[in-house]
This record gives sequence, C-alpha cells and structure tokens, in this order.
Amino acid sequence: MLSKSLGATPWGVDARPVQVEVDVHNGLPQTHIVGLADASVKESRERVRSAIKNSGYQVPAARVVVINLAPADLRKEGNHLDLAIALAVLVAHGELPQEFLEGRLVCGELGLDGGVRPVRGALAIADLARREGLREVLLPAANAGEAAALGTIPVVPVRSLAEALHHVEGQESIKPAEVPPLSACSRVDPEAPDLSEVRGQEAAKRALEVAASGGHNLLFIGPPGSGKTMLARRLPGILPPLNLAESIAVTKVHSLVADEPPSRLTATRPFRSPHPGTSTAGIIGGGAIPRPGEASLAHGGVLFLDELPEFRRDTLEALRQPLEEGQVTVVRTRARFDFPARFALLASMNPCPCGHRGDPRHECRCTPPLIERYRSRISGPLLDRIDLHVEVPALSLQELKGPPGESSEDVAQRVLTARQRQRQRFGVRSPTPINAAMAPEEIQRFCNLDPDARRLLDGAFERLKLSARAVTRILKVARTIADLAQRDDIVAGDVAEAIQYRSLDRRVDR
Repeated sequence: MLSKSLGATPWGVDARPVQVEVDVHNGLPQTHIVGLADASVKESRERVRSAIKNSGYQVPAARVVVINLAPADLRKEGNHLDLAIALAVLVAHGELPQEFLEGRLVCGELGLDGGVRPVRGALAIADLARREGLREVLLPAANAGEAAALGTIPVVPVRSLAEALHHVEGQESIKPAEVPPLSACSRVDPEAPDLSEVRGQEAAKRALEVAASGGHNLLFIGPPGSGKTMLARRLPGILPPLNLAESIAVTKVHSLVADEPPSRLTATRPFRSPHPGTSTAGIIGGGAIPRPGEASLAHGGVLFLDELPEFRRDTLEALRQPLEEGQVTVVRTRARFDFPARFALLASMNPCPCGHRGDPRHECRCTPPLIERYRSRISGPLLDRIDLHVEVPALSLQELKGPPGESSEDVAQRVLTARQRQRQRFGVRSPTPINAAMAPEEIQRFCNLDPDARRLLDGAFERLKLSARAVTRILKVARTIADLAQRDDIVAGDVAEAIQYRSLDRRVDR
C-alpha cells in the first residue's frame, strides 16, 4: 500500500516542502530510505520503529518498507521528518486513513518513547505552510509558540505521536497555539546599559545618535580605556523597536541556531560581538550544510567588531558584500543560499599598535611605518563603507567626575522621530526605509544641498582626495543630520559635521 504525508526540511532561512512517500509490501523485513537523505534522516527509521511500538501501535514485521523523500535531488538533513515518516508508515499499514493527512504539514523529531521533540526553523516551516495554502501545521509543543506568532495559519502543538494521531483522526482535537501579539511583548531590554552612564565623550555620543538615526556604520578610534566598548554596547538601547516584518526575519535566522526554540517572536534588536579569532565562516556563514554566521545573526541589529584590525583580513573583506547588499550569499555545487544580513556595523580600534598615540598621559613609541602597517590591516574599500570614523580621546579626571548625560530613552526618542521622517520619505513599501540604504537615484532626489553646502562638499572632495563612495557616504550622513534637526534641505553645517566624521580621510600623519 502506498501512503503520503507532507514534511519540510530547512533551506537557508526558509524551508522546502518534502513529500514523504511510503510503500509497504511483503518480503524480508527491511526499511529503505531514499531521496538524498543525510545520516540523521536515515537514522529516523530506528526512531520511528520504536516510537510506533511504544505508542501502542503494531505494524507487521515481515514487510519491506520503502520511504521516498521527494524531490529526490533536494538534500534533506536534520530531525524534521520523523513525525511525517511515522504517520505515513501508519497510513501504509492501514492504521490511519490517507485523507486525514491531506492539507496538513507535519514536522518533529521522535523519541523512542513516542514523544515529539523540538526542531529548528519552526517559523520558516509555518511560513512554508502558509505559502502552500495548507489548513494547519503540526509541530512539537516547544516550537508552537514561535510558529504561531506568524498569525496566518493554525499551529497545532503535539507532545507525542499518539497525540498527533488522535488529533488527525478527530478523536481528541488539539486547540491551535496562541501567543501574544508583538505589540504586547517587551521591546526594550530592562537590563540594557544606559547611555547616561557614559561620562564625557559628547562627540562620540552624538556620532552614536547619528548612526542610530540613519542606520549608518560607525568606527570608534581611541586609546584603551577611553570608552569605545562602553559606548558601543549602548547603541541597541537607542535604536527604534523592531516592526513585525523585521521581527519575523530576525526570529527566522535565530531559530536556526538557538539552543532552545524561542517561545515568541524576537522583539529586541540583536547585538552580536564575535571574538577576533572567529573564522570567516563563523562571521559570514557557511559550512557543509550552510548555517547563518554572525553577520546574519546581527540582521536588524548591530554587529560589533571590537579591535577591528585583529580580525583576519579575508574575514573583513568578506563583509563588503553584506555591507553593500544587505545579505550573504553562500554557493554550493547544487544550491545557493541567501541569508539576510542588513545590520549596522559598529567597530573599534586603537590609533596605533600600542594604543597610546595621541594620549597625553602615555608615550607612544610606535614608528610611522609600524602605525601604517597596523592601519593597513583594514583596506580602503572597507573603510569607505564605514560612514563615520570618530576619534574617542582619553578622558581627564575632571571629565570622569562630570554629571551624567542624557538617558538612552531621551536619545531614542529623537532617533525614532528621525526614523519616522525617513519612513515617510521613502514610503512604507521600501524594504529598508533608512538613509544608509539610499540608492543613487534616491540620493539625487532627497539630498538637496544649498549653495554653501555644495561648495563645502566640492572643496572637501579636492582637498581630502575623497573617493566617490566616501562622498556618497557623506551625503547620506548629512541627510541624517538634517533629519535629526527636522530640516528638508541640507545646509553647510550638516555637511561640515558629516565631513568631520571622516577622521581617517582627514588625518595627516604626524
């Protein structure tokens, strides 16, 4: 007898449908799984056999069971197909009518006792069921909260194979999972560090506000202990909250690597800070079975690279594509995987190898060639893609004893107002309505300079020998500064401040 059920397998940040076909006929007892299955999928035949027996069902032993996972040229991996295989096997043995599985997508790992264990990528599986027009999706109870947050298809939480069978037979229907809407979730981390804790460094705080308002990339340059990392860790606290589309995209990515399945949509923006020794695949993503790296895990949030020159050169160069395109593309022989990676790059570095260049309290003994070699670890094309280069000087004792500055809540309100202006300008249909993502035609349309601002930019281009990309970045930053001031036109002061944030373009070796 031939039976069918519908499962799914992860494919990048999405999921692909897998038709499970089971044929049972007389012969020496053996089970074959075909259809480009990896080792974890092939091992499911032992889990399924024990789960069916320990759930109180009996299937004839003297049978040949052939399990085909279609399409045959799609690689299947992971533990997602156990439950779909078990249900199809029971249908093939006459324990369950075939029509009970129609219109349902089934995913979950089976324990030997028949329990259903969580899988990765549940939100992508629910989204697949929505696209396929199915009536419901059966998922492990631990995954139901995450998948139900999509809100477009009933998600049935099952804890065992027996529960799944009773539900599809109609004996004991299970109520679909419900979760609170995103608006009811806390979008602010109560334990997030506050900007008011940073004493002094007003110029760096202003740069942080500009970066948050326009989604710009930012590089802090300063001696050890000047507060670069302290400032960086306060950026998420002034960013606007995630909207529904961003939250779904962020949750999809994190669901693929989370140790425990999330119970709801991610409501706060991610902040990722990988170690400089992290491999290129760890930062960009990849592997035999491609998984998202730190760049994709920072999607919708912040990727903080502390001690930027200590990262491998090839790793930093690999970041150029996601910085420009907002995604990471991993190509394999048989497939191409696209992972979202639209993040704000925040980096820090010392001014020289010893870190004391420009510090009046410490003597720098680094020679000019040594300093140049240190800075050359970061290529010009990568620096061009960083909108703001900001010096963070060492603070005096008087500055450290100064009064606290503005709170993150106050700064976040100005950032939100500037973001709302950008959303109105670019329209709700824009995938990334922020100044940092402006296309060339949008720069021409929205970056209107008054005559003084135009003369200032032209003079800076000649005097500082700026690249065309650096000029584009200056225009984007100036547009953000004008938005913070709630101006439609860009004035000379906006351009001057934007040029000031290009310290590595303005530097003169001393």
